[in-house]
Amino acid sequence: MLSISNISGYRFIQLSNSFLTELQIQLLKETQRLDLKGTVLLSKEGVNLFLSGQGRAIACFQDFLHSYPCFKSLVFKTSFSDFQPFKRMLVKIKKEIIPFGIAAINPEKYTAPSIAPETLKKWLIERPDLVLLDTRNSFEVKLGSFENALHLDLKHFRDFPRNVQKLGAISKEVPLLTFCTGGIRCEKASAFLLQQGFNEVYQLEGGILNYFEKCGGAHYNGICFVFDDRKALTPSLEVFGA
Repeated sequence: MLSISNISGYRFIQLSNSFLTELQIQLLKETQRLDLKGTVLLSKEGVNLFLSGQGRAIACFQDFLHSYPCFKSLVFKTSFSDFQPFKRMLVKIKKEIIPFGIAAINPEKYTAPSIAPETLKKWLIERPDLVLLDTRNSFEVKLGSFENALHLDLKHFRDFPRNVQKLGAISKEVPLLTFCTGGIRCEKASAFLLQQGFNEVYQLEGGILNYFEKCGGAHYNGICFVFDDRKALTPSLEVFGA
């Protein structure tokens, strides 16, 4: 029986240093009270979290986080497992919630339009000119990706700005859609591509995991790596090899 709920979510929103310090304390208290495991990353640019626990406890935490006006619209992606995929609970304040290294990129104010999984599935049939760009690391890409998607041989996501030069043969007029596991990397990547002069850029809403939830494995080959003890999920959001 799949008794553990696993959630992930992020939001780019400007937060003050004083608020971050208080939020760190409150989130650690609440996650410990609910016996949750995972990681919450906080920074002046927002929040990025991965948590697991009993279903009722996860629901309580979601309500708790939504009680903050700045996180009221935060959307969670959910999957299930029969074991706890995290060993401990961490709430950290970092420079960035996803390392990129370019301060001028601010997805809260400027990023590409989000495309729903159902729309992408339709576009993959109707728009042969659409170029898909996988913004994940190369070892993740090897486990699975969308058919004919490009990638930039990234060792770390912070290499993305430098490796964009590998797209040199692609016209900046061609429609380009970025994607990643849960949406956070492709949101920063798409903002950077717009800054670099690409004229028609989109991002996959909620990333691959949201696509799996809404569209299954259509046009996708393989599995999706996740950064916890589950290692990878199938297009049906089941633990690979379980």
